[in-house]
Amino acid sequence: MTKIKFALCQMNVVDNKKENLKTAHLMIEESVSENTDFIILPEMFNCPYSNDKFIEYGEEEHNSPTLSEISTLARINKVYILAGSIPEIDDDKLYNTSYLFDKQGNIIAKHRKMHLFDIDVTGKISFKESDVLTAGNEFTIANTEFGKIGIGICYDIRFPELARIMVENGALILIYPGAFNMTTGPAHWELLFRTRAMDNQAFCIGVAPALNKNASYHSYGHSIITNPWGETITQASEKESLIISEIDLNEIKKIREELPLLKNKRDDLYEIIQK
Repeated sequence: MTKIKFALCQMNVVDNKKENLKTAHLMIEESVSENTDFIILPEMFNCPYSNDKFIEYGEEEHNSPTLSEISTLARINKVYILAGSIPEIDDDKLYNTSYLFDKQGNIIAKHRKMHLFDIDVTGKISFKESDVLTAGNEFTIANTEFGKIGIGICYDIRFPELARIMVENGALILIYPGAFNMTTGPAHWELLFRTRAMDNQAFCIGVAPALNKNASYHSYGHSIITNPWGETITQASEKESLIISEIDLNEIKKIREELPLLKNKRDDLYEIIQK
């Protein structure tokens, strides 16, 4: 299969886990009615984006109401679902973790956010995930019937070496559930997704929570799909919305043949600089 229909669930996340799961459930059902192949939820889709809430909402993988719900929906509807991310408890550590479910409801990949969001933009925003979260240390490339899919989370997209490693290991699509804010979002969100797609000649997808003005953290929204030429195929506004969009993987082969960046790159540059 070269054509894949994606559903990007830009849901409004509130301070109520049951309500968040209900919203996710409804958006997944609507996505299924549109005959989608692959459904994506936002970063921290069951939890407000706040360090104290990460602790409060944390779940263990093998005892998770959230993951159980998504697994059931994937199995019943025979659809792939990337469960954006949730706060995952493992022993005494807390991770920002994304789970990919196949059509049988099985977890076929999990990604723990590798780069923690520790920033301080003077007068605009300050956030330090490392106060409560632990960074993951593994690359995540999932094998699906569509081909290999690389998974990162939010801040991970700012590090080009991560995307390049996933693509060099066969990833055709890079997916980053994310929650950029109203400072970094307008400045960098679309730019980063277009750049990662263009540099790696792959499709790049970001799914964010909608803007909730009543929350302490204001998500930029603007869930997005960019193509291997670096163009934006579709993009939401800041409001809650469901985006249905189809991509054609044949575009990757065509563009890589016409502009063979990956073939022309100089792997020996690292050896040169070390001399």
